[in-house]
Amino acid sequence: MIPAVTLKTLGVALLFCAGITATGCNAKPAGTPAPGGAPAPAGTAGAAPSGARGGAPGGGGGRGGGGGAPVAIKTTAVQKMSVQRQVDLAGTLMSPDQAKVSAEASGRIEKVLVEIGSEVKVGTPLVRLEPTELKLALARAESALRQTRAQLGMSGPIGTGDKLPADDDIGSVKNALASLNDARATVERSRTLFERNLISPVDLQTAETRFKVAEAAYQSAADTARGTKALLQDRRAAYDLALKKVNDATVKSPIAGVVSDRPVMVGEYIAERANVATVVQVNPLKLRTGVQERHAGVVTPGQPVQFRVESFGDRMFTGKVAFISPSLDQTMRTFTVEALVENKERLLKPGFFAKGVILTKMDTDVLAVPDAAVSVLAGVPSVYVIKDGKIIQQSVTLGVRQGDNWEITEGLKGDEVLAMSRLNELASGVAVRTLKPGETEGSPSTGSGRGGGAPGAGRGGQGGRRGGAGRQGGGAQ
Repeated sequence: MIPAVTLKTLGVALLFCAGITATGCNAKPAGTPAPGGAPAPAGTAGAAPSGARGGAPGGGGGRGGGGGAPVAIKTTAVQKMSVQRQVDLAGTLMSPDQAKVSAEASGRIEKVLVEIGSEVKVGTPLVRLEPTELKLALARAESALRQTRAQLGMSGPIGTGDKLPADDDIGSVKNALASLNDARATVERSRTLFERNLISPVDLQTAETRFKVAEAAYQSAADTARGTKALLQDRRAAYDLALKKVNDATVKSPIAGVVSDRPVMVGEYIAERANVATVVQVNPLKLRTGVQERHAGVVTPGQPVQFRVESFGDRMFTGKVAFISPSLDQTMRTFTVEALVENKERLLKPGFFAKGVILTKMDTDVLAVPDAAVSVLAGVPSVYVIKDGKIIQQSVTLGVRQGDNWEITEGLKGDEVLAMSRLNELASGVAVRTLKPGETEGSPSTGSGRGGGAPGAGRGGQGGRRGGAGRQGGGAQ
């Protein structure tokens, strides 16, 4: 038969175990003898529920464990770097000089001396015309020129130029002048004789008439000589033109470049000003692009240009800004910029599409932070500043990215220390500490705390990662 006192004690223990949400009922009623015969302390059974929730003093509950232990993180100081400012460009490579070469004389094409892709220099023959007809025209012009030169009493090689003689040195004028002088002397003698009544008035009148006729003949000869001089200039021009056409029978390139088109063939008859070839300059080339008006104050002649073309992948080509338009395109709100690009290897071709940048200026001592220290939430970038061992979340304005660093244009002074790891676990007010040398973020000391505090309490759980679900504390098992 079980004593009444024992039944009462057992019932209290069963009722107590029914209300505990632990893995087992290890607690014993107050006053129940523990192994070894000593009664268990009266407050031992009541400590178990708090230990099971991880909320008892010394349990590993909450972020960082240990009842608010600092979060161990990596830190970095605000850095400084140099930033190359640049303006994006997209444009087309063009030839700075292109000539559609035309024949300046008509005739049948005797020979074509170049093909598409031929590189030519200034004066390189492109096409040769059959010159027979042009040479005959030159002979006629030369004959007319010689005739006029002879009328003026000129001699010497025809190609040495024309030094026009004075009017009184021309034969016809000399003859008229001599007749005029003779008539003048005759009239003077006649007047003397008439005054002495040695000749009749009729004889005096005859002498005076002869003088007037001689004077008119001299004037006519002088006018004829001046007309012949003018005719000489006309025939000299005709001769020079005929000679030029003979020389133009060989059509030459006016610029250095590459033949991009040759529309004529041997045996074809062409008229004057007919196109025989197109020559484009390929070194240097001109890169033309439109730049947004907000960059009008920073783009200046002489600035370097870097660009790529699709044909050569990642190969970088360079040039320099040469020309800037003084006006804006009112539709696109851009202004035209042209850069000259060296093309000694002839890799680039007119018409290539190019994408690149204009290097405007270099800024030094720009504030910068590593990418790992920047957190972006809802499009708003921020960093975590460490002050007095606690976090202050600070919004910043990002500039350009260079390697793994971001330029900071607003939000920092430059003397701050920033967190650069475990950013998703940080917020303003969170206590942090810097990782010690050799310590890693996965070390137990960085995310858990040990239980302790209340007498008889067991070990705390992994508070930082497991939410404080520690083992139940208790007395003797």
